[in-house]
Amino acid sequence: MNDKKYILSIDQGTTSSRAIVFDSKGSSLAKSQEEFPQIFPNDGWVEHDPENIWSSTLNVSQSALKSATDQGVSIATIGITNQRETTVVWDRTTGKPIYNAIVWQDRRTADLCAKLKADGLEEMVTAKTGLLLDPYFSATKIAWILDNVEGARAKAERGELAFGTVDSFLLWRLTGGKEHATDVTNASRTMIFDIHKLAWDEELLKLFNIPASLLPEVKECAADFGITDPELFGSPLPIQGIAGDQQAASFGQTCFEPGDIKSTYGTGCFVLLNTGEKPLSSKNRLLTTVGYRVNGKTSYAIEGAIFMSGAAVQWLRDGLKIIQSASETEALAKSIPDNKGVYLVPAFTGLGAPYWDPHARGSIYGLTRDSGPAEIVRATLEAVCYQTRDLFEAMADDGMTPNALRVDGGMVANDWAMQFLSDTLNLQVNRPAVAETTSLGAAYLAGLQHGIYSSLDDIKQNWALDHRFEPEMSEQTRAQNLQGWDLAIKRTRHQ
Repeated sequence: MNDKKYILSIDQGTTSSRAIVFDSKGSSLAKSQEEFPQIFPNDGWVEHDPENIWSSTLNVSQSALKSATDQGVSIATIGITNQRETTVVWDRTTGKPIYNAIVWQDRRTADLCAKLKADGLEEMVTAKTGLLLDPYFSATKIAWILDNVEGARAKAERGELAFGTVDSFLLWRLTGGKEHATDVTNASRTMIFDIHKLAWDEELLKLFNIPASLLPEVKECAADFGITDPELFGSPLPIQGIAGDQQAASFGQTCFEPGDIKSTYGTGCFVLLNTGEKPLSSKNRLLTTVGYRVNGKTSYAIEGAIFMSGAAVQWLRDGLKIIQSASETEALAKSIPDNKGVYLVPAFTGLGAPYWDPHARGSIYGLTRDSGPAEIVRATLEAVCYQTRDLFEAMADDGMTPNALRVDGGMVANDWAMQFLSDTLNLQVNRPAVAETTSLGAAYLAGLQHGIYSSLDDIKQNWALDHRFEPEMSEQTRAQNLQGWDLAIKRTRHQ
């Protein structure tokens, strides 16, 4: 391990962009973060202005770099991690997007996915991609843009347009339009990538009517992706690591062995279980995906995705306005002895795994005249834990029963929520010393390619425990809580 090298990690998320400068031991020296607007044009539609994505990313990167420079530190390499599935299509000549980014949460293509399912095509799609036919993934978003933006399909057929998940769009901008590439983890979330052959699939491209000329080159997660435009940061810097946010978090948690499992609590909640060099399929509608690929070796994972966790807390702040900051939720949850029978199902953009119900909508059950902000806040935090339990139940039915869970993301700073998670899962929950493991994973990948780290074992030495949560809840209380949750889910589901 080279102790004198520093890495800039760019973490472009769903609600904010951030940049962190890490040293080789995984400690942060500088950090900058900036929220950007969410756009909701119609029911179930979620968009971002790609220029907001770019400007916020550039701002935080320049800010973090300045802070590091002021400390006498110079950057050796850059890693990128990003909100996955979110789809951008831009003009190859001008570099300008032809439509807003369609966000992973967006449900506008639900009817198309339902039609393809009815036509019996889901089995083929799942066999190749490990994914289900759902609006969550990029393929139907690309098709929608090509079919609904005037002139887009004709331009695409002429090779004038480029598609990318957010990492590709940022790479294009960071390199001054010289590089159009992605990594295997982001590619594996598009629904047009064969995770077994590790290549774009012609049959799927034909199914979704997507010209191959749109697509970026696919590389390993630790690779030479390009050099930044010197005007952006004062000097050219190599970009040497890319991974989608959940795979980056798993890498940052050093989940390198089969059976290692992590759960990230950011905008959504995502559980990844390392399954080793062979992809395993779930009979419970969990996803098979690429965990990472480095040094010519692919590690696969089983994933469960929950669309709303931190986003539900953001709704309490911005929608209901019953809190001013997420940090208030812990005290409010503690202020009442139990949930008083109140359950919130945060299906604001449908339900993810294991239900995959794009038409479900958010619901609150059990309200009385005595219900107030504390009950709603507690129900929101509990819902995140209950949804995680649903994923673990599905994994258990698939024959996968981990004995401990590593957690990360903004919500894990809430001790009450993490204890309730341990109680609900009846499982040990381990919070690392560095909670920003998504950013850290991207830094590790770039550092691995740059030679700062010599191996995965070299990286693994950095992981350190902050706090361990052990189950304390009685079996009777746990069963009572879960009975109420299961009833709430049953009432909420559209199907």
